[in-house]
Amino acid sequence: MILTVTLNTALDITYRVPALVPHASHRVTDVAERPGGKGVNVARVLAALGHDTVVTGFAGGPTGAVLRDLLAPLGPVDALVPVAGNTRRTIAVADATTGDTTQLNEPGPAVTPEEWAAFLTSYAELLGDADAVALCGSLPPGIHVGAYGELIRRARAAGVPVLLDTSGEPLRRGIAARPDLVKPNADELAQLTGSREPLRAAHDARRRGAHAVVASLGADGMLAATPEGRWQAVPPARVKGNPTGAGDSAVAGLLSGLVERLPWPERLARAVALSAATVLAPAAGEFDTSTYADLLPRVEVTAHATAA
Repeated sequence: MILTVTLNTALDITYRVPALVPHASHRVTDVAERPGGKGVNVARVLAALGHDTVVTGFAGGPTGAVLRDLLAPLGPVDALVPVAGNTRRTIAVADATTGDTTQLNEPGPAVTPEEWAAFLTSYAELLGDADAVALCGSLPPGIHVGAYGELIRRARAAGVPVLLDTSGEPLRRGIAARPDLVKPNADELAQLTGSREPLRAAHDARRRGAHAVVASLGADGMLAATPEGRWQAVPPARVKGNPTGAGDSAVAGLLSGLVERLPWPERLARAVALSAATVLAPAAGEFDTSTYADLLPRVEVTAHATAA
């Protein structure tokens, strides 16, 4: 079983408009609601790949109830911990003319010390059956900034490999707890290390405590710095569409490759192909299966022989 943690779950709402024009009224052509938050998206992709997956984190209020109802038929097992506050919504406005998406993210509900304690109890129990765990996304109000570091230490104590996908100070604190893998994008990696050169920044992140670092480079694919070597994986063609959730699909590819014990080049190829296939999907947590099947054997993975 693969466990994904989303402390700040969301109900994802996507509006599609012919063209997004500032200061204008818009007629929405389509509305979609889906369960969201980075770890929820990861779990949905993992389930589509055939992996047994459990989702934990927090959900509460009327929005949380809708999220759980929508999640129920999708595959991942719901182990979300109830909170008194109302789960947040994220609003994506997709522009049909440009293919661009504008994202509006609400703040999450405040989590009380009692709710955090209940989560820790559930998390410890779930780790007992987990082959790997992913810690994903932002922290809701009320959760201390070192929370991911605490969860990483508990996973390591249980002998469960852990992937961290967050940003800012939670990423900085989490890396110090020595996760097996971190997956920042280029901007997050630069903010962490101060370097805009991805390979140099990835090695810096490893020195800070991460066992392995995989950096998302957008249309340029992914770069990995690991104890076994360094690789860059590039998609065979640029894919135009909605990039929301592409990074989450990449995490699913990396996690599935980890539990299947695939070599790093195969993990990266899967992650890049899934990421690109998600750009053509209706929303985060989904991927276009025919695009994935077409791209996977054509992803170019290049090894770098020397270490920094």
